[in-house]
Amino acid sequence: MARPFNFSAGPAAMPVEVLQQAADEMLDWHGSGMGVMEMSHRGKEFSAIIEAAETDLRELLAVPPEFRILFMQGGGLAENAIVPLNLSRAGKVDFVVSGSWSEKSMKEAARYAQPLLAASNSDSNHTTLPAPASWTLSADARYVHICSNETIHGVEFHQLPDLKALGSRAPLVIDFSSHVASRTVDWSRVGLAFGGAQKNLGPAGLTLVVVREDLLGHALPACPSAFDYKTVAANGSMYNTPPTFGIYMAGLTFQWLKRQTEGGLSGVAAMEQRNITKASLLYDFIDSSSLYFNKVARDCRSRMNVPFFLRDESLNDAFLSGARAAGLLQLKGHKSVGGMRASIYNAMPLEGVQALVNHMRDFEKTRA
Repeated sequence: MARPFNFSAGPAAMPVEVLQQAADEMLDWHGSGMGVMEMSHRGKEFSAIIEAAETDLRELLAVPPEFRILFMQGGGLAENAIVPLNLSRAGKVDFVVSGSWSEKSMKEAARYAQPLLAASNSDSNHTTLPAPASWTLSADARYVHICSNETIHGVEFHQLPDLKALGSRAPLVIDFSSHVASRTVDWSRVGLAFGGAQKNLGPAGLTLVVVREDLLGHALPACPSAFDYKTVAANGSMYNTPPTFGIYMAGLTFQWLKRQTEGGLSGVAAMEQRNITKASLLYDFIDSSSLYFNKVARDCRSRMNVPFFLRDESLNDAFLSGARAAGLLQLKGHKSVGGMRASIYNAMPLEGVQALVNHMRDFEKTRA
């Protein structure tokens, strides 16, 4: 029986090749006599794993040498506290609220800094993005925070804002949890990027932070030492015991990403083209349908998280039941917005999106 297609928003599906390799190495990693979960994080075996993971990720995301890559714990929610603890100096921080996650970020930052609302899309129920030219930026903000892809509401910044062009000298902080490695990153516009691994990189428990070196060393006195970016960087993400198995799984995913090709491209560039194809297929069908609809403005629709609704919501349960029977899992929308949501991360093959569209089409025909 074919494996079902898992559209979960996170923890999300992982590449089958990665899962198979991890299964093969579960009891004995490369002849060491140990599984990765059993080995010391200080030993030569795990040192090889984490060094390869960092090298591969730096290559995949084209991370410049002046940025440090940190493997941490706590997920995106914890980073909502850790970022202001490290960067705010208890001063002003500008927030662009574009959905649930950026709202959470701003609320959490109030514990450690002075958050200011630079822009919001709440008047459109988080279905548009405020143009950067309309943002109200503070002259003395320590940083500007955006969630570059909102998992729940399905809006995405397809181009990162150029803060310098907007007259701001503050570094840009991006929460790229749900679209990291799905597209290239313009690091010239970024000071810090963070994200939980459990959507595009690996299992829950690992958090990625990519931070420019000049932003290290400014942590508030209250910042726990294990969350001080300078300390974490100085110790090669080994100040405390890191999430070893999560790093290993992410490392396997990085190797898988490096093997991907599409239209003469490879790695993240190939994935971006593949993700455009997948998202276009699904959005084009939704837009042509009389039963389904998407509320997000077309210029900021997420390629990773596609929320959609049935015009007759009494059909929701029947739609989901039919989807499960067809091997299409985890399509129920977030409880705060309802409807449906298809998360089509890197590990979701084009065939999965085609199967979803086929089910949606067949279901619509039976209700015509």
